[in-house]
Amino acid sequence: FLYLVAEFCCGFFVILILGNFWFVAVLYLVWLYLDWRTPCAGGRRSQWVRSWTVWKYFREYFPIHLIKTSDLNPNHNYLLGFHPHGVLVAGAFGNFCTGPSFKNLFPGLTPYLHITPIWFGCPFFREYIMSAGMVSATKESVSYVLNNKGGGHASIIVIGGAEESLNAHPGSLTLNILKRKGFIKMALKHGAHLVPVFSFGENELFKQVANPKGSWLRNVQEKLQKIMGFALPLFHARGVFQYSFGLIPYRQPIHTIVGSPIPVKQNLNPTTEEIDELHALYLQKLRQLFEEHKKNYGIPEHKSLIFE
Repeated sequence: FLYLVAEFCCGFFVILILGNFWFVAVLYLVWLYLDWRTPCAGGRRSQWVRSWTVWKYFREYFPIHLIKTSDLNPNHNYLLGFHPHGVLVAGAFGNFCTGPSFKNLFPGLTPYLHITPIWFGCPFFREYIMSAGMVSATKESVSYVLNNKGGGHASIIVIGGAEESLNAHPGSLTLNILKRKGFIKMALKHGAHLVPVFSFGENELFKQVANPKGSWLRNVQEKLQKIMGFALPLFHARGVFQYSFGLIPYRQPIHTIVGSPIPVKQNLNPTTEEIDELHALYLQKLRQLFEEHKKNYGIPEHKSLIFE
């Protein structure tokens, strides 16, 4: 859906340039220049946009659920690691950018979903995603959110990033996380408590063309991802009136489980050893969260997370 909206916004901007309203496009480019840093400075959320009725239907389509396992004290800031990426990141968008679920379960906390910076260069689309509560995934942006001295801010980072979307096959439990330690360093520098989040059902929304590591398709996808900053998984699902083929996601329940916080003491200059130690603890807590809840969501007992 977001891809379609982005394409529409870009197409609309091109029409403005080529049509009789080119001056509107020029004015917007001036605005874009003046407003360029906003996605790295907390964004510009709109409760009106976040409360659109269409999001209620979006959440109910799958449906999407947010499950709380522990209280999060609003006097602290938090860094929530979201897993897995899936194709859509539907659980993250549905739970943290729309509706009242997060606010009701975690009163006093304001969620900020960090996404690939490239999306904020898309005319008009950037205004829409900022209105929903999305901000850039740059270090500057995460620091801005976690620097809130009074607490009450929650950065949500999809740890596996675009690369992990290439593993988004039904039944896949592979997470790209072993080499991803930047979020650990950010949590230490700001004293933000770490919270593992696992979204059951995220990988079941689409079927992706087979792309095992080492295949020509996977190699092309990885090269394009490095060049463009986002991945291009080849996926399909159902149509509007039939279930054989289409781009509409399957109606599979998504249950996003928010784990217990891992207390983090502020350390402005963490050593490699300290980062590795906290990273290992985070992996342990993430695996524990998955193991405690997998039986409730149809995961066989012998299945476990695979960290790459």
